[in-house]
Amino acid sequence: MSPAGPGWFACDHALVGAPADGVVADRVVLSVEDGRLAVVEADSERFDEVAATGTHLRGVTLPGLVNAHSHAFHRALRGRTHGTGGARGEPGSFWTWREVMYGVAGRLEPDSYHALARGVFGEMALAGITAVGEFHYLHHDVDGRPHADANAMGEALLAAAADAGIRITLLDTLYLTAGVGDTLERPGLAPVQQRFSDGSVPSWLSRLADLSSRVDGVGARVGAALHSVRAVPAAVAGEAVAGVAEVLDDGSVLHAHVSEQPAEVAACVEAHGVSPVVLLDRAGALAQRFTAVHGVWLDEGDIGLLGSTGSTVCACPTTERDLADGVVPAMALRDAGADLALGSDQHVVIDLLEEARAVEADLRLVTQQRGLLSPASLIAAATTGGARSLGWADAGRIEAGALADLCVVGLDSVRLAGVPRRDVLAGIVHAGTAADITHTIVGGRVVVADGQHTGFDVAEALRTSLSPS
Repeated sequence: MSPAGPGWFACDHALVGAPADGVVADRVVLSVEDGRLAVVEADSERFDEVAATGTHLRGVTLPGLVNAHSHAFHRALRGRTHGTGGARGEPGSFWTWREVMYGVAGRLEPDSYHALARGVFGEMALAGITAVGEFHYLHHDVDGRPHADANAMGEALLAAAADAGIRITLLDTLYLTAGVGDTLERPGLAPVQQRFSDGSVPSWLSRLADLSSRVDGVGARVGAALHSVRAVPAAVAGEAVAGVAEVLDDGSVLHAHVSEQPAEVAACVEAHGVSPVVLLDRAGALAQRFTAVHGVWLDEGDIGLLGSTGSTVCACPTTERDLADGVVPAMALRDAGADLALGSDQHVVIDLLEEARAVEADLRLVTQQRGLLSPASLIAAATTGGARSLGWADAGRIEAGALADLCVVGLDSVRLAGVPRRDVLAGIVHAGTAADITHTIVGGRVVVADGQHTGFDVAEALRTSLSPS
């Protein structure tokens, strides 16, 4: 393969090897074969030739960012809920926000969901995101009955990610009850929640198996999720975890919302005598394939369990601060051995650089200390940590054999102009934004070039798919 053409890239600077090591090399030449990196050469003698004949990537090339937790339909809430409190003017909370969210959830059909998700995933591509974990529980029709194709809503999401040019792990979610202590006989589901529920674990597993059979594992994978200890009764959680291991292959992943709100933790302790983390561990969920989303209200025992089992915690700080959830104890989790991933969750913004920055910034407010998590470790959370969480073990790093998923941060904006070369990662994490992403490359294919999506007008797709305000 000669160093010319679309399969070759000349990177002014690139974060090579494991992102956590923080090695930013200069004049890096990359080649792509069959969607993977074949050549990775730092200080390459071929740099000028490749820059002239291939694709010249100015700025800093990073592994593609991985958004480990997304609810695509929440994007419809942007600008509509952030300043609101309760219905009678009192201060709001996660629970008052949830009622507004349910209003959106009650309206979407497969076609409208595809149109919205296409725009959302396109926005992610513009932000340098090459893979997304879509936490999917909007399964059935608006009246709660299955569509003729029981996986029509999941198919809409898979097609949307393909249209946007990014990889997806569709985390099909078990949702059976409304609150901790509810049972299958008395699930307590509100009308809108009926469309989230398959009614039983076997029915969910059957639909999950059918969905899994439809993906190729190249651009899309299927994983599983237990929505929360509120939505999955303890009596069937073990059955669900064991069933996932049988239905999906050994590389499958399992996620759950965990300890996002103190009220959730208190209800779990009152009903079961233990925290949500302990309850999930008893069900067999905690393991290297498991990701606890949020993990805000954790005690020392919870943190120790997540660390000792090699579980991942997915922090979503822009959502956690918007919903007044709290601060993820990321440093304690790291010290205990847990991995860290990042997600944009309800999409207050879609910007994983902001999510990475917020993890450290929020810790600074809580601890009154600075520099607790290095810029390299935060970029690792946005790349390798997310890739591991979503089952893309061969993504999230720039080395031969890895998936050719890349993004480029330009250094000529007012935010990053003048950042010293030696501190470039710190500059990117603490001052960069999604607006600084110039290129996004997935499997060697350029999806975003010079800040523009190569497939469609993302802003127009979002405008036309969202209801008028």
